[in-house]
Amino acid sequence: MRLVSFVQVLLLLALAAYLLLVALENPQVVRLPLPFGRGELSLPVGGAVALFLVTGAVYAALLFVPPLWNVRAKRRRDVRERSALENRLAATLQARLGAMTPAHPSADAEQPQTGTQLPATQTSGNQP
Repeated sequence: MRLVSFVQVLLLLALAAYLLLVALENPQVVRLPLPFGRGELSLPVGGAVALFLVTGAVYAALLFVPPLWNVRAKRRRDVRERSALENRLAATLQARLGAMTPAHPSADAEQPQTGTQLPATQTSGNQP
């Protein structure tokens, strides 16, 4: 789809260049009617071509505005959703950590043991 748009732009630029060449070859005056019947605007052909090219460029630029707004809105929505998710996860983690009972060592475990324990070893039958 991008290739088609690229070819269209190239064709429009070629057409604009041809019209500009014609305007330079034939310096005539063109009368353009103004809206609502308020007279007319007299321009040379080159000026009229330039005016129409600028109008077309502004129109083409305005065609790109809604997709850019959609991308910006999607990015803001993603950031907001990610922030809300991180807040929910943090709240869940704090709730779970708060629900856990702290592991306090008992009083018996703090006193040193008086007897020593030998590690359990396997003995074979012929050891002295």
